[in-house]
Amino acid sequence: MHYFDNASTTFPKPESVYKKFDEAFRDYGANPGRSGHKLALRAMEEIMKTRLSLAKLFNVDNPLKLSFHMNTTYALNTAIKGTLKKGDHVITTSMEHNSVLRPLFTLKEMGVIELTVVQAEKTGEVGKDKIVAAIKDNTRMLVMTHSSNLLGTVEDIDEISKAVKAINKDIIILIDAAQSAGIVDIDLKKLDIDMLATAGHKSLFGPQGTGVLYTREPELVMHTFEGGTGSRSNEVYQPMDMPDKLEPGTPNGHGIIALGAGVEFILEEGIDNIKRHEEALTKTFIDGLKTIDGVEIYGLLDETRKTPVVSMNMNGVDSSILSYVLDDEYDIQTRPGLHCAPLAHETIGTIKKGAVRFSFSYFNKEDEIIYAIERLKKIKKEADDGKYQ
Repeated sequence: MHYFDNASTTFPKPESVYKKFDEAFRDYGANPGRSGHKLALRAMEEIMKTRLSLAKLFNVDNPLKLSFHMNTTYALNTAIKGTLKKGDHVITTSMEHNSVLRPLFTLKEMGVIELTVVQAEKTGEVGKDKIVAAIKDNTRMLVMTHSSNLLGTVEDIDEISKAVKAINKDIIILIDAAQSAGIVDIDLKKLDIDMLATAGHKSLFGPQGTGVLYTREPELVMHTFEGGTGSRSNEVYQPMDMPDKLEPGTPNGHGIIALGAGVEFILEEGIDNIKRHEEALTKTFIDGLKTIDGVEIYGLLDETRKTPVVSMNMNGVDSSILSYVLDDEYDIQTRPGLHCAPLAHETIGTIKKGAVRFSFSYFNKEDEIIYAIERLKKIKKEADDGKYQ
């Protein structure tokens, strides 16, 4: 198996994640925070350990500003729909995932918000100037990705946030870090942003069904779901205390606890070491693709300015067929299609044909990359001979 679909979900995970999940599920799989017995208390303590590990990774003073959600999509919806009000203007970009686009376009269609989509370059870069130019008197929020799930392009959110806040410090900045957390160093003390949403199951190495939302000022966000919290049970209204305010219902306890093991793995290995390894893999892959005639590589070719994501197409082979052949004949797993990012594909001109995305992880090796390049060369020769017409 040569798994290159890590931008969807990382696989495999660190061994410690599997062990922690099994331990939590088998040994103290009670309902955290809902009972006073030792199993429930142990589960609640372990969830808090994950919160503390995330706070360390992101440099957050108060771990209670980190709430757990089912995934990035739920975290983003909570941040967007719990903040925006009728008449607000929102800025986003053409590189966004549907987790950002769909809630925003729904609110626009309902007549709640005005929406400006800033057009990115074909490299995936947006930059501060276009975003600043889109600001209006009623601009309430900027929502944008830190790193494109199609191209891997990493935006300078520090520069962008400073430019936006210089014009209006009250504009709320929400960052989608699903593709960058665990790869790019994110220091929430240094960054002048208000909210950040990310996935547990991608480069934080946690299980699926885990997502995180950071809120610098939790009072800005109204809860979008209500339910049991195990706290203030005498009240019929949702508690305003964090994190209960944004965490109604039984959490994915064992998943969140296992996520903590993934975060600890990153802290132990060092995020810079992880990034260097993934950059080396990306460079090897891009350099190999350049040797194949008839292959188009999208986005930046500088591995230091992107996450380990490379999207490409091959002349003479449909993207879905190419991905199928790689999987069926060579056990190489990739993702074809539109990657839940239609405006990004419009930006790079692939909305009709899609692209094949390779995305690497800390657990991939260089010999796997070389193997994939050799298989792509073979497929291209077969395509030139008319096999896939």
